[in-house]
Amino acid sequence: MSGTSLDPADWDDFRRVLHDAVDGIVDDLAGLRDEPAWRAIPDSVKRSLREPLPRAGEPIEATLSTFDDLVRPYSTGNRHPRFFGWVHGAGTAAGVLAEMLAAGMNANVGGREHAAVYVERQVVAWFAELFGFPRDASGILTSGTSMGNLLAITVARDAALGPAARESGNAGARLTAYAARGVHDCVSKALRIAGIGSGALRLIDVDERLAMDVDALRARIAADRAAGEHPFLVVGTAGSVDAGAFDPLDALADLCAEQGLWLHVDGAFGALAAASRAHAHLVRGIERADSLAFDAHKWLHAPYGVGCVLFRDECAHRNAFTSNPAYLARSSRGTAAGAPWFADYGLELSREFRALKVWFTLRHFGIERLGASIARSCELATMLGARIAADADLELLAPVALNVVCFRYRVAGLDEAELDRLNAEIAIDVQESGAAVVSTTRIGGRNALRACIINHRTRDEDLAIVLAAVRSAGMCRAGAVPAPV
Repeated sequence: MSGTSLDPADWDDFRRVLHDAVDGIVDDLAGLRDEPAWRAIPDSVKRSLREPLPRAGEPIEATLSTFDDLVRPYSTGNRHPRFFGWVHGAGTAAGVLAEMLAAGMNANVGGREHAAVYVERQVVAWFAELFGFPRDASGILTSGTSMGNLLAITVARDAALGPAARESGNAGARLTAYAARGVHDCVSKALRIAGIGSGALRLIDVDERLAMDVDALRARIAADRAAGEHPFLVVGTAGSVDAGAFDPLDALADLCAEQGLWLHVDGAFGALAAASRAHAHLVRGIERADSLAFDAHKWLHAPYGVGCVLFRDECAHRNAFTSNPAYLARSSRGTAAGAPWFADYGLELSREFRALKVWFTLRHFGIERLGASIARSCELATMLGARIAADADLELLAPVALNVVCFRYRVAGLDEAELDRLNAEIAIDVQESGAAVVSTTRIGGRNALRACIINHRTRDEDLAIVLAAVRSAGMCRAGAVPAPV
């Protein structure tokens, strides 16, 4: 071994370390149900993770041992069947294998002629087929929907302003964009980063289903045009992060076609309702969008982080990002072949092999089995909503449209502010108990406990456990029973 090589001195020794690591991963996944849904990180561990920069290094066995002590026990919790907070995919064993193989290849998928590029093209084509996009649609895998939304808003801006936008940006154009009040915050961030400004986002009122009011949208567009603004973009939501609500995508597509506006769909997790025969009607019209962003690390359970953004117009997509400096000259043969490069469809030239974990997921499970898993989590959410509606101590705060259940614990005699504080504390108490994880949000001006059922490991009995944990925390907080010592 060369003195400057970073390879192991003994490959057989490294093989044994790798086998030990794999055993640890399998033990973790197989025993998830017997572990807490989440555990707090001790201060001693946090201090240990603030040590000075290593200078001399250590054996790989020592580093793995430190990982086992300081990192491995304190995960987000999203692999656990009772992790219902936010919208976190649970991962799969197949995804673990894919990530290991991708790391071994260490491919840069910004471009050039190698198999990883063709795997990503295959995955993008599969997604285009799933969502009914044209065969010549383009797309790129991203770190997640937040990045996908930024890419889509950039392409929509350039399409609205023409080729000059590449040189002059917005050039004083008073662009305006429209979305429902429940739209994800990353849309506002993307408008700011794209130079349009978050002030250009018009939040449109929603109906009783928490879906965008199309008549209100039409009126606001007309008012903005009359005021000299330049409407260019409507962002439809397929599965709001708050309550799992869906905007009427078909009606939005009609309006955008009539008004000459770009329709982008933020489908971070809800777009994949298309894979469930029982829920595909919720995304009717998604195939008419100009662009669509969604995550594979949520309802498809590919390991974090991988999302996708699709574009109906490949030329508009490529024109927003393409460049060809001399040091990246393409060729028809050799390593620099493989055009077009993915670097011409996004911000990154250095890109990890994200596609392999999605390719493994789709090939191994098939879209029918994945769709059945999606349908099952929606069924469990409906069951949870029904149990809450029938419980005198609990109150359902929003319709259960998909897999998100928003509710709260009630105590007679408490005003709204007191109930808000109570439910915020209940969420933390449940998390710290390790029984389950729920998050919070605001629904109709009230603080809600939010259970998002997305984990393929969740069973019927987990619903009873999370409700029991909420009731126990609520009773303790309300003083109905003594708090545990």
